Amino acid sequence: MSACQRRRRYLAWSANAPLGVGGTITSTTAWELLREVPASASVALDVGCGEGWLVRELNGMVHRVIGLDPDEETVANARSHGPTGGAEYIVGDFLTYPFQPASFDLITSVAALHHMDEEAALRRMAELLRPRGTLGVVGLGRSRLPADIVWELAGAVATRAHKLTKSYWETPAPKVWPPPHSYDELRRMSGLVLPGRQFKRRAVWRYVITWTKPGTGLL
Repeated sequence: MSACQRRRRYLAWSANAPLGVGGTITSTTAWELLREVPASASVALDVGCGEGWLVRELNGMVHRVIGLDPDEETVANARSHGPTGGAEYIVGDFLTYPFQPASFDLITSVAALHHMDEEAALRRMAELLRPRGTLGVVGLGRSRLPADIVWELAGAVATRAHKLTKSYWETPAPKVWPPPHSYDELRRMSGLVLPGRQFKRRAVWRYVITWTKPGTGLL
């Protein structure tokens, strides 16, 4: 990829990916995940890593980062971005890949949870985190009208504003639409699986879950 192509790609907008020039992140959802990275984190897992943009961001913050995705072509695309330092990409199914319990200080996932059994995936994430480890998820839910009309309008306005000022980048990774669960269902589900989690709606048809796993014996 040429320097010009890389610059155009970095300036492009996606509702999931970070934005900016010279490494400055301006995507609210991406910022929220990156702000959650503990200073003590040594090993991180990005579930449904896609083309690896979050893996590459985390690679400068965490000693070792694993990006996991079930799609071989997508993982090949992620690997094509050049030297990865402490980053590693794996083709595999998150629910069945043989990671050892309590293996990670940080687990992230962006726009991937609805590709899986969401409750099972959240339980698996909790299992794989070390005590006091951090989970950060940006996900998609299904809107229900008229209850979600305000969020629908806010999403449309935000998307229009971004498209007027930036080119739009659409990931070639496989997509699942519509999401199987509503935002209210996801709020209840995540609260049962992850006691004490934070669940926040965002304007561009996203929600953000953040959670710190309790110490040993407290979950």
